[in-house]
Amino acid sequence: MDTVALAVTDGMLHFELSLAYEIFAAAPAGVTVPWYDVTVCGPVAVRVDRFRLEPDLGLDQLQHADTVIVPGWADVDEDPPADLVDAVRAAHEAGARVVSLCTGAFVLAAAGLLDGKRATTHWAHTEALAARYPRVEVDPDVLYVDNGSVLTSAGKAAAMDLCLHLVRLNHGSSIANAVARRLVVPPHRDGGQAQFVTTPVPAPDNHPLAELFPWVIERLDHPLTVEDLARQARMSSRNLGRHFRSVTGTTPLQWLLTQRIRHAQELLETTDDSIDTIAAATGMGTATTLRRHFNRTVGVPPDTYRRTFRSRTHPGPNDSGQRHQRSRPAKWCMS
Repeated sequence: MDTVALAVTDGMLHFELSLAYEIFAAAPAGVTVPWYDVTVCGPVAVRVDRFRLEPDLGLDQLQHADTVIVPGWADVDEDPPADLVDAVRAAHEAGARVVSLCTGAFVLAAAGLLDGKRATTHWAHTEALAARYPRVEVDPDVLYVDNGSVLTSAGKAAAMDLCLHLVRLNHGSSIANAVARRLVVPPHRDGGQAQFVTTPVPAPDNHPLAELFPWVIERLDHPLTVEDLARQARMSSRNLGRHFRSVTGTTPLQWLLTQRIRHAQELLETTDDSIDTIAAATGMGTATTLRRHFNRTVGVPPDTYRRTFRSRTHPGPNDSGQRHQRSRPAKWCMS
């Protein structure tokens, strides 16, 4: 069971705190794997926007968690409290995976955890983050960045994307999808997707591609082209590209490739199918093509992904007491 600590103090934003608690504190119905043990760590009592909150434990207990989540910091013009910064730094030094949501990145930057690393925050504050912490490589155009033991997200909906990404790293795509269904949100948006999208989380029936998406997902084993998608959507290829940019922030081919890779990951996680069989099931055609795209996108070959995922989700008898090994995500994580 992973322990997740939410770091709170006066001046936090309640939305990011609430969504993290919603995702990690309660397993979706039907999920039988050990779920997260969540604690809220902070001073005796804190004010989060218009709410008063009594934490379970003090900030000094962050260092005992596997994952520490720092929600949004309300006033980015103010330095975050020194006790919060020190506690977050100590947790990371103790081996915790440290995650910031939205402007929580300013806390991680103050702790020195982002020095020399790529990071992001809400698009409205990326310039301020880069100016105040010049050693941080600020990327204003992505939803989240996964550096392994340090992760940062953009604002609001992107914070939920990153939390679902963490669930997927720990428990696999099927369970992450179950959490997303409970929350009535899309199961996955790539961390590299653009922050500013006209319709970042479209409702099922309020955009021109609503019927196309499920049609494609059901036919990933087919050699689909942009022309095929345009024909099904009853629009020109140029029009299709424009709508894809508006709804998903990416191109039709890139979106299609992402769905194929995600389906391949799920099959690698949940079946013993050969790479050739998975290549056919995902529309990649050959194992060579699958390996090339998978390695370029995920960072390791499919066989390595399968072995790593299964060793992480089914630890051996000697792994139970090794918190540092259990809490750190593998280097192939999507970023």
